[in-house]
Formats: sequence, structure tokens, C-alpha cells
Amino acid sequence: MASSTTEQGAAGTSQGFPTEHPHIERRPGVCGGSPVIRGTRITVRHIAVQHKGGAGVQEMLETYPHLQASWVHDAISYYLDHHDEIEREIEANRIEAVLARTGGVMDDKGVVRFSPGKAGDE
Repeated sequence: MASSTTEQGAAGTSQGFPTEHPHIERRPGVCGGSPVIRGTRITVRHIAVQHKGGAGVQEMLETYPHLQASWVHDAISYYLDHHDEIEREIEANRIEAVLARTGGVMDDKGVVRFSPGKAGDE
């Protein structure tokens, strides 16, 4: 169980923008403004990908022991309520989309190389 400092501290000082989901917020400059679990940098998108892949809440809590079950459930609920938005974020963050935006090329060993002047030019 997280302490009230963990639960409130980071979120309370981050200038986060609350959503209609009590454990989800948006913070400018954090994860590109994507919705995150309050007081963390764990995006709803990240939880949604795991959920879609068949991971249960308990499995996610084992991976991220600093989270609480209600926070993960709220992230899944946010994903379901904002399905199209989160699906667009998932698609935009697939490796193929990121490489296309940045001019990167991945070789058969998984090494990514960028053309000079392209990496970070977004």
C-alpha cells in the first residue's frame, strides 16, 4: 500500500490536471501530457497495452508494487471510456510509427540508427 506522500505528494505538487477519473491526471511536460496514474509517470496507454495483452490487475501490481489496485482499475476504466484517444496514442507509439517520425531505421538485430539531423527533429 502506498503512503499518502506517494499518493498525494507527487500529484499535489505537479500542477496536474484532474480528469473525471479520480486516479488519472494529465501533467504538462510529463509523458507528453498523456493521461497518467496520479502521482506517477505510468501512462494509461501503458496499462491499456498490458490489459489488451491479457495481463490482469494482480500481474500489473506485481510488476509495479508501488501502485494500488484501485489505481490500475481506474486506468483501465479511463482506457475504456476514452478508447479511441488511447488507441491513437498506442498506435502513435508503436516502434514503426516512431521510426517513421524520426527517420530511424532498425536493423535485423534490433539496433536503431538515425540519419544525421533527424533524431529528435519532431
